Amino acid sequence: MFLLPAAVVLLVFFFIPFVQTIYLSFQDYNSNIYNPTWVGLANYRQLINSPIFYKVMWNTFLYLILAVPVLAVIPLFLAILINQKLRCLTLYKILIYLPVIVSIVVAAIAFKWLYAQSGILNCVMQYLGFEKIGWLTDTRFSLISVIIVTIWKGIGYYMMIYLAALMSVPNELYEACDIDGANFLQKHLTVTVPHIMPTIALVTTISAISAMKVFAEIYVMTKGGPLNSSKTIVYYIYERAFENLDLGYASALAVVLLLVIMVFSFINIMFFEKNKYQI
Repeated sequence: MFLLPAAVVLLVFFFIPFVQTIYLSFQDYNSNIYNPTWVGLANYRQLINSPIFYKVMWNTFLYLILAVPVLAVIPLFLAILINQKLRCLTLYKILIYLPVIVSIVVAAIAFKWLYAQSGILNCVMQYLGFEKIGWLTDTRFSLISVIIVTIWKGIGYYMMIYLAALMSVPNELYEACDIDGANFLQKHLTVTVPHIMPTIALVTTISAISAMKVFAEIYVMTKGGPLNSSKTIVYYIYERAFENLDLGYASALAVVLLLVIMVFSFINIMFFEKNKYQI
């Protein structure tokens, strides 16, 4: 009975839409959105033969490769530093966590102004004698510019997760390292990292899933452009579903994204926590 409310919420908002999405992926809405026709695997065949699909998947994996290592390492480094006895410790925590509180839409708009052709970044570049850069209009920089926003937003959140994990590390282990003459780096590589490895796996998995589902930053800043250079799979699903009203194809994309995330999450968990699952 205690589980019943949560089970109902999951059934209504997750399992029913999940099954419905799979069902929709086998239908065609192009001719009549109110009376779709059953087309079987046609949407999946169209997906496999679409160059844009491979482009957005590459952008998504690039987003993953560039964002996740930073979001896994830098917050850990900051958490270790803040876990020391420092003055104004609360102020440091507030300043680092502040971007998490800011709405992603507000942050994206602020960075869009920052990246503008006459924005602060280009003014600084000109002052230093460099040419202006089209941060959001150049295909070489558009995706990286959006990734920076995601990293800026996520560092404080993951740092707090690491801080909570660091509180469980016994001080006796650090004292033993001091007696053995270990330096700062050796101490944390031999004690901290192994002890909080489940937390590192959690942060890596969460940040990877978030990177593969990124939408708001791209919607506000670039709309997937220029020339699809910053378009990721989730934005492509939104574009096909709500702009082109091609719900069948969008559902097929969503199913593929689900499978990719499940495979990646399984590999990630087995890599970091394989000892838990050994018989």
